Amino acid sequence: MSTVELTRFRVEPARVSALLRARTGMLADFRADRVGFLDARLVRLPDDQWLDIVTWARPEDFAASRAKGANLPGIAAFFAEIAELVGAEEGTEPPIGEAG
Repeated sequence: MSTVELTRFRVEPARVSALLRARTGMLADFRADRVGFLDARLVRLPDDQWLDIVTWARPEDFAASRAKGANLPGIAAFFAEIAELVGAEEGTEPPIGEAG
């Protein structure tokens, strides 16, 4: 089972373009520096909110990434565009078609 990180945050409307430009660098830094990083999807929500859905191979990979924070420029640039963290959760993605 993979671990899924769900992070909801708010971005000022004037900063959306900068956020989207910074996304490429953030993902490149994650691929280069984050063991167990599998995938990330960014979803625009109402009220200037966004949902970042990040998939990790194991919970330990997600925990290690969290501990690193914005340690690389691409990650820091993306985080800098976030006005407010609304919420963060961690879950598991069960294998489809298997019992359990």
